[in-house]
Amino acid sequence: MMLFQLPEKDVLYRALLDRDAAFEGRAYVGVTSTGIFCRLTCPARKPLAENCTFFETVGECMAAGFRPCRRCHPLTPAAESDPVTALLMDALQKQPGRRWSQADIVALGLDPSTVRRSFKRHFGITFLEMARQERLRMGFQTLSETGRVIEAQIDAGYDSPGAFRAAFSRMLGIAPGQLADGAILRARWLATPLGTMIAVADQHSLHLLEFADRKALPNELKRLRTFAKGRLGIGQFETHDRLGEELAAYFSGQNARFQVPLYLHGSAFTKAVWHALRQIPAGETRSYGQLAGSIGHPTAFRAVARANGANQIALIIPCHRVIGADGALTGYGGGLWRKQKLIEIEKQFIRSKSGMS
Repeated sequence: MMLFQLPEKDVLYRALLDRDAAFEGRAYVGVTSTGIFCRLTCPARKPLAENCTFFETVGECMAAGFRPCRRCHPLTPAAESDPVTALLMDALQKQPGRRWSQADIVALGLDPSTVRRSFKRHFGITFLEMARQERLRMGFQTLSETGRVIEAQIDAGYDSPGAFRAAFSRMLGIAPGQLADGAILRARWLATPLGTMIAVADQHSLHLLEFADRKALPNELKRLRTFAKGRLGIGQFETHDRLGEELAAYFSGQNARFQVPLYLHGSAFTKAVWHALRQIPAGETRSYGQLAGSIGHPTAFRAVARANGANQIALIIPCHRVIGADGALTGYGGGLWRKQKLIEIEKQFIRSKSGMS
């Protein structure tokens, strides 16, 4: 059982020179010549290697006497310290139903190419894509409450039924009219501090929990619709209510234990990997090699990585707790920015010694 361990200094110094985002939130550098500590992605002039001391947490940096950098703001999440993303995220929160355009971005005095790069770096999608997803969420909510596509279309801010159907289908892999009445599997949108998630459940168990912008989501929903023989709809069961309560406890730092029953869609090997993932305590991480060793297949780390990527029940099956052998963050379907934030959230469970999953 191990927590994250910093790699060798030369690896971290190279990451500092390259402004490698893979170590964002996982390592910080204290510069002895200035008394300042920074993110490894800090845009400031790079110090000499002999003036660098690397730390795992901001607390360690401050305990060693370093003060936070005023350029990269290491005490705040990366996206929040970027003035471009902070301004637009605030604007989107205030006007979630607005049909944002590039002209709106320019009107705010921002450069569209800079905005695009900032959002892609922090969130993996552009601001305009994020705004469209928020409008679709509103339409989805209306559809689940009224069952009327035209009302959902209007609330989502689409001028034509065809455009709404196309956007809905791209995200969910199914047109609104194909959603089944009295479905045995039902999808519900859930708001979380890291963005909207979609949960698919039956009366007794959870089948899917994904962030709404995950690229694999349409195919995952298509497979579930086939599994349910077309009886996939929207709405909620008590399973969704229980999940919502447990997610709220998780994000508020009260409890990392999820007890909602799961229905796993995978091979015996894949399920073994998912079971091993659930044995990693909140606040700890493992490499793919360590995960492979824990299931008795130490050389099968590539197969383990594929099983990790096939997980469609985020957070509860914590694939975000798997990192590279060198300690760097590796690919995550929900975006590396979310992986970083989830690991940060779970550090509090180490302190409270109450987190288990």
